[in-house]
Amino acid sequence: MKVALIGATGFVGAALLQELLQRGHEVVALARDPGKLQARPRLQVVQADVMDAAQVQQAVAGVDAVVSAYNAGWGNPNIYADFMRGSRAIVQGIKAAGIRRYLVVGGAGSLYVSGRQLVDSPDFPAAFKQGALAARDMYAELQKESALDWTLLSPPIAFHPGGATGRTGRYRTGKDEPLMQPDGAPGTISDADLAVAVVDALEQGAHVRERFTVAY
Repeated sequence: MKVALIGATGFVGAALLQELLQRGHEVVALARDPGKLQARPRLQVVQADVMDAAQVQQAVAGVDAVVSAYNAGWGNPNIYADFMRGSRAIVQGIKAAGIRRYLVVGGAGSLYVSGRQLVDSPDFPAAFKQGALAARDMYAELQKESALDWTLLSPPIAFHPGGATGRTGRYRTGKDEPLMQPDGAPGTISDADLAVAVVDALEQGAHVRERFTVAY
């Protein structure tokens, strides 16, 4: 397939880029600074600002699907507003380009434990609260989309950059509740295997218009 990738310079996006290219897909990577991505076979880097729907539309024209690992930056004091603005511009640009298939990596905060979303729990880390609220609200907006065949992947609770496991190609799937380990500890996964799950969903046409989660 020919796949547009948003967020390719981030740790999740970099893993997605590697997985897509490794499986033989053509990738159009959108980047504000194309110099951050090295030239690779089957990779086309397009300068585009995801805050601008028109630039997104132009960049994704002609692709089969769009995969997004967009993040407004955890250290960004305006992360909520910027995340929502960017996410909405991406959706607007994709629809304007006539692309239907859209896969996005969301957050774990919208997963439910005992009937309550994690982001609403009193012990949710304050440093990640605004970003998690934005990811939750973005998911709520996606659920109302009828023009896109969207899929949202919520990472496990203990997901973090640079998982030591690397790529195993193995994972369990869940839906709206976080997957836990047998001893009751939160589930986790490497960034490489998270990317495997996203690209599997893309290739298999799985989880259309629904959210899923993964963990080992």
